[in-house]
Amino acid sequence: MQVNPIAAAIPAFFLLMGVELFVARRRGLRLYRFSDSIADLACGIGQQVVGIFPKAALLGGYAWFFDRFALVRFAEGSPWPWVIAFFTVDFSYYWWHRASHRVNFLWAVHGVHHQSQDYNLAVALRQAWFSGLSSWPFYLPSAFLGIPPLTLATMIAFSTLYQFWIHTETIGRLGAFEWVFNAPSHHRGHHAINPRYIDKNYAATLIVWDRLFGTFVDESERPVYGTVQPYESWNSLWANFDGFAKIGRLMRAARGWAGRLAAPFMPPEWKPGGGVETIPEVDPRSYRKFDIPVSRGLKVYVGVHFVAVTAATTWLLWVSDSMPLARALPWVGAILATLLSWAGLLERRRWGVPFEAVRVAVLAAWAISTQMAR
Repeated sequence: MQVNPIAAAIPAFFLLMGVELFVARRRGLRLYRFSDSIADLACGIGQQVVGIFPKAALLGGYAWFFDRFALVRFAEGSPWPWVIAFFTVDFSYYWWHRASHRVNFLWAVHGVHHQSQDYNLAVALRQAWFSGLSSWPFYLPSAFLGIPPLTLATMIAFSTLYQFWIHTETIGRLGAFEWVFNAPSHHRGHHAINPRYIDKNYAATLIVWDRLFGTFVDESERPVYGTVQPYESWNSLWANFDGFAKIGRLMRAARGWAGRLAAPFMPPEWKPGGGVETIPEVDPRSYRKFDIPVSRGLKVYVGVHFVAVTAATTWLLWVSDSMPLARALPWVGAILATLLSWAGLLERRRWGVPFEAVRVAVLAAWAISTQMAR
């Protein structure tokens, strides 16, 4: 069985989040809020399980390019594909990331990662369902350079793993390390909505790309996190479509077909009537985060189900390569229904409790029927 680096790292993710929480409490910091963290982790779970379906097609498409257009072929066991892939993946990520902040339809995908108004290791796992689809074209040049598909996929996974630890406020400045490598102080600015930080520090592993291409900014004033237009919901499913809905509103507001067709390709601050949206200054002392009080009982209920969903997701990621997609579909549907139910409960939606009752009943019937069929 091929090892899935992300699935293998899940225990480490939660261990490090526990360490971060412990350190934050010792310092008197409140870095985590229950509902926000659940929404962050639900986005990550959704991205992983939805990503099961296009994974084979994306890897197969890259392999097609590699087989036909690779300009060099390395001997089996050569370290050079790995060395080259490290730099090509990091370079490609920089340009995908930069484009994802400057082009509306790419921002509609990537903006999911920025929606949290907190900044902690859980935010690192807040990933968009469609990020693999949007980033795929940017990695194709690696095929021309002779990077085999599995080498590329592995290096992308490890690039993602590297970026986990930089999503924290518990680590300060790291001296000379920060001249070459991306670090928490750099990435805190990237997630901030303070005007001086907007569209800066796109790096994955090497901050040198930002320094070379003029997108680097040093951390100075205290960051305020989130998106300029806040996403005020715990709904991890709608989070992946909210940006596209905003593009739809821009297209409806635009005059003429030229404006409507341009909207998906314009930068996020673009206005249909002309001009750009001004990014306001923010004061960390007066900025109010979206929040809805949650009872302790509901926290326990959602927490118990979160443990079960995490276990099911980890199992699904381990076996998905050998599982027919038709068999994976009901598992993915059950997981997504659970994530949606959490949003309904945590936001006190009228449909929340009825939906949860139906979800539990359907899952119970599915479990019983499955057991009886054996």
